[in-house]
Amino acid sequence: MLRLQQAASPFLSSTSIVRAHSAGAAVQAELGDLPSWKLSDLYPSAGSDEFKKAMAQAQADSTAFETKWKGKLEAAAGETGDLGLGAAVREFEALEDLMGRIASFAGLTYFSDTSDPANGKLYGDVQSKLTDMASHLLFFSLEMNRIEDAVIDTALQNDPLAARYKPWIVDLRLDKPYQLDDKIEQLFLEKSMTGAGAFNRLFDETMAALKFTIDGEELPLEVTLSMLQDADPEARRKAAEALTVTFKANLRTFTLITNTLAKDKEISDRWRGFKDIADSRHLANRVERQVVDALAAAVKDAYPRLSHRYYAMKAKWLGMEQMNFWDRNAPLPETPTALIPWNEAKETVLSAYNAFDPGMADIARKFFDGGWIDAPVRPGKAPGAFAHPTVPSVHPYVLVNYMGKPRDVMTLAHELGHGVHQVLAGGQGALMASTPLTLAETASVFGEMLTFRALLDKTRDSQERKAMLAQKVEDMINTVVRQIAFYEFERKVHTARKDGELTADAIGELWLSVQAESLGPAIRISEGYETYWTYIPHFIHSPFYVYAYAFGDCLVNSLYAVYQNAEQGFQEKYFELLKAGGTKHHSELLAPFGLDATDPSFWAQGLSMLEGLIDELEALDKQA
Repeated sequence: MLRLQQAASPFLSSTSIVRAHSAGAAVQAELGDLPSWKLSDLYPSAGSDEFKKAMAQAQADSTAFETKWKGKLEAAAGETGDLGLGAAVREFEALEDLMGRIASFAGLTYFSDTSDPANGKLYGDVQSKLTDMASHLLFFSLEMNRIEDAVIDTALQNDPLAARYKPWIVDLRLDKPYQLDDKIEQLFLEKSMTGAGAFNRLFDETMAALKFTIDGEELPLEVTLSMLQDADPEARRKAAEALTVTFKANLRTFTLITNTLAKDKEISDRWRGFKDIADSRHLANRVERQVVDALAAAVKDAYPRLSHRYYAMKAKWLGMEQMNFWDRNAPLPETPTALIPWNEAKETVLSAYNAFDPGMADIARKFFDGGWIDAPVRPGKAPGAFAHPTVPSVHPYVLVNYMGKPRDVMTLAHELGHGVHQVLAGGQGALMASTPLTLAETASVFGEMLTFRALLDKTRDSQERKAMLAQKVEDMINTVVRQIAFYEFERKVHTARKDGELTADAIGELWLSVQAESLGPAIRISEGYETYWTYIPHFIHSPFYVYAYAFGDCLVNSLYAVYQNAEQGFQEKYFELLKAGGTKHHSELLAPFGLDATDPSFWAQGLSMLEGLIDELEALDKQA
């Protein structure tokens, strides 16, 4: 199964689910100059000679690669130097880098403004051409996996270049049991453009075009979602109702997309022989099913101690017996209302990173100085936030929709954590830099934690401290509890889809069942909320991705506890973890810290930090 890096799969931030207030002209002036990224580091423009030459080179090189190596890999395993297996992998890696660079440019251009027909055409045309090129490379991984283990072992021993790629080769062979006949694999690849890929694009373009009417004004999704954080209960109610109206008007489209992609996945899983609906994601994440099951069970068991308990406290703070579902992310009365200018957000994150290690801040500063960040909210721009690694020969890019709220600062810290990770892992090369999703959230959540702790340590006012702690608790609940609820929802949807097509009502009922269980009795789930599954992009782009957030948050909580208790040497081990990219299993990466994700107590340890913050909030409340 070819793993050509596609621009449609950036690291998506769970914190993008909620955002700040509407950014009009006055607000924009208060925020200061927000940077837009400079994609010229990839290519000057879609019409430039450099981009056209790159497309032509990728086409020629992919065809030449197939001619040179197809049917000859087993023989190459017995050679060394330019005729050896290592040389073939090196050439394949060069193609991955070139094609990944092209895909990144087209994707990031598209995400900059998905409403521009020219961007959509560029994205579609490039994806189509890259798929054609990839068909020439498809043989490589399939043929590699048909070589006997003994032959591969000999090549790894005798060919120094092959030995350099051992982690990638060993990792690739984990796919062997699920590999199909070459012709079927080629059909799956070529049909992806008109199958899953087409429905992914339909979702993106539909979401970008949605408008939500509040008091006669049409707003985009990102701004409307941000109003669920408004201090005015009436504003929150109007935003929730506007979301419901538009989601309901588009239910047929979202239901069709969901049914089609769930069936598409079921067909693929059945042909490949995956036993469980999430096994393909576990394989891609290089994590064992029992580890994920233990995580999900631990979080679900903790619902009453975490989300149920916190939301009951919050309802009391807001003067309610029971909160409406649109009050879940409402600010506390103590929450500061002043907007945070961009430069202040920048310095906040960089100073927190610098206090941990100056080298980490130096890498993050490059994103600001080099034009690697796109921050303004604008029509057609992709909602949410992500860090896209592009390819090791260039550098990552970060997209945020910055509106000056404290959560936006945390989102910036989160995405820059991804960016630092991607820069450090880039030394592994195009084939081995990519990190499984379960570990990809490590640096991002750790960066958030560093920033939060730095801000909290500076806070002396008890009411302001309470507001900060509450906001962090809510973010952690959104990252852990909410994402495991999302995972359970996906499991229910994909399981039910095996018995036939699901109606919008049926999907809504599944959504409400997991939401009620995870949110608890302090949240009133009223009419309209049954449609809110429609806007979650992870369900569409990366089925079962969501548990990676909970995995990463619990892992970082345990990791941060080690950091707090470490006298010295933590930073060096932490950077080695990030530099490893995809070359090591999670067990190897966590061992130096004395952590083991297969230990059932590991997840309880990670959840205990969140529970401790709720304890601190409860203590502050009693003191008031």
